[in-house]
Amino acid sequence: MQIIQKYFPHLTAPQVEQFAQLEALYNDWNAKINVISRKDIQNLYEHHVLHSLGIAKVVNFKDDTTVMDLGTGGGFPGIPLAILFPNTQFHLVDSVGKKVKVAQEVATAIGLKNVKFSHARAEEIKEQYDFVVTRAVMPMMDLMKVARKNIKREQHNAVPNGIIALKGGELTGEIASMKNIATVWELNDFFEEEYYQTKKVVHVTIVNKK
Repeated sequence: MQIIQKYFPHLTAPQVEQFAQLEALYNDWNAKINVISRKDIQNLYEHHVLHSLGIAKVVNFKDDTTVMDLGTGGGFPGIPLAILFPNTQFHLVDSVGKKVKVAQEVATAIGLKNVKFSHARAEEIKEQYDFVVTRAVMPMMDLMKVARKNIKREQHNAVPNGIIALKGGELTGEIASMKNIATVWELNDFFEEEYYQTKKVVHVTIVNKK
């Protein structure tokens, strides 16, 4: 938990409490439904919660922003972001029902009011949002194909509407055809832990015509 406060020192007392509750909840749920690898659950805050919050280092969601977390798994990056941005509305979507159940139960337990959930495939979601966020669920071109329809035209954040993906490793080939619309941030510019040496945030601007 200290690692979250190290990089986000201005959390409110309720936010600190919500983040602190995640450890026991994910340990308990992970023993029943494996949403985080058994070997990695002890790194919950460093590898999962803080990683999710890497998005907050590149975009500060304004109040009333709408965000879909596509392929949320057990709730990443959606749940940590929903704690950090209580006035942003999040829709957490995954095609695996038992993972959605875990995310839903965790959100209910910590009293998150700004989240809703869908057990669905990306293609089934028709609503539009300011941003679609995701944690490395598929290559960027595939992601654009399924999520483009879900991006609103109207802008009200400093960062243009589009897709924000947490990715790892070498991305040059993956985003070669998007160089005019993609921006990449290295997470090791924000977080000093070794885990973040190869981790990145990729933002792709999506402009939908009328």
